[in-house]
Amino acid sequence: MDLDWTAEDLAFAAQAREFFESELTPELRDAGRLMTSVYGDHDLGMEWQAKLHAKGWAAPHWQVEHGGQDWTDAQHYLFERERILAGAPPVSPMGIHMVAYVIQAYGTPEQKAFFLPRILSGEVFFCQGYSEPQSGSDLASLQMRADSDGDDLVLNGSKIWTTHAQQANWMFCLVRTTRGLRPQQGITFLLVDMTTPGVLVRPLVMTSGETVQNQVFFTDVRVPKSNVIGAIDDGWTVAKYLLEFERGARGYSAGLKVRAEALREHARTTPTPEGMLLDDEVFASRLARLMMKLDVLEVLEFKLLAGARDDGSVGALSSMMKVLGTELATEMTELVYRAAGTTGTVYQPHVTRPGGAVPNYTPPDDGGSIGDVWQALAPLRYFNERAGPIYAGSNEIQRNILAKRVLGL
Repeated sequence: MDLDWTAEDLAFAAQAREFFESELTPELRDAGRLMTSVYGDHDLGMEWQAKLHAKGWAAPHWQVEHGGQDWTDAQHYLFERERILAGAPPVSPMGIHMVAYVIQAYGTPEQKAFFLPRILSGEVFFCQGYSEPQSGSDLASLQMRADSDGDDLVLNGSKIWTTHAQQANWMFCLVRTTRGLRPQQGITFLLVDMTTPGVLVRPLVMTSGETVQNQVFFTDVRVPKSNVIGAIDDGWTVAKYLLEFERGARGYSAGLKVRAEALREHARTTPTPEGMLLDDEVFASRLARLMMKLDVLEVLEFKLLAGARDDGSVGALSSMMKVLGTELATEMTELVYRAAGTTGTVYQPHVTRPGGAVPNYTPPDDGGSIGDVWQALAPLRYFNERAGPIYAGSNEIQRNILAKRVLGL
């Protein structure tokens, strides 16, 4: 594998860099640079998606016939790296990075024609209805019912931890249509219009005061069977395909390497009683080991994504990428928190929302942060990344998948 950038690659990176420089407003840059999770400000994210859509770059990884770009793997990597370096926010993953692949692979021509252009434009904004109060990583234990009634399925039950349900106008969800010998049988993958009578969204307020996640209740909600993706009772096949993309089939290394390089620069200028933080042999050794692991992850991702070029899927190996990516992200935030020192112990959520109201918080008189912004963000990102090895199926579940489907154990 040739790891050197070609002249064409470098020219493409310069083109992407020029686009970001010309289209990113200060507000959009803040929305990207000040993020503490994979989800940013909804309104600014949609504003940025509109700019990408106008350029034809909202979903470059899609099939070309549906609005994607005929880029090489190197160009996809460079685009993501330049995006992060520029401080651009990501687009919401639920539609463009997740359910769109399912619609392309399993949808009817009518479903593709309706949903895919509207996902690109932002007219259709999806949330994900997988988890239930008693069904998290053990997804196949879900209980939300969908009873057949003529041309409709009638839904009763609830979904939880539903990110951006308060903004979404559509949900892709898993429902139980029958009960089989195995829990994976009798599950159906369904698209639900969130404006349908009987759908109730109840926000879940986090300790930070944010309401990113929700619980969604369904009471006799009628959904046309034409909204089923794939076949009724065969939704587990569709769901597993989608999870490949939720678990990181587009890669982690570009973003993590940018963050590691930034950390190294911070450590060069952060004083300690003995000198600069990078002079600390223990810290420097941990950072060096992390950067070597990221180099390995990068090469591994190049190999897997190149091998999946034909069908757009890396299969069960997405579980390996999810384990490595989330655990290295966790390790990264631990080092950044260490580098932030005592300043990193100060709770400063206002830095992520300039000009926004933060409950029960009085900012400094100048409205700024105590210490540098990266130090103020360190504890917020540290606690957020603790969820990484849990969401999208815990890493223990991912190791079980790898043991069974890859190692044959």
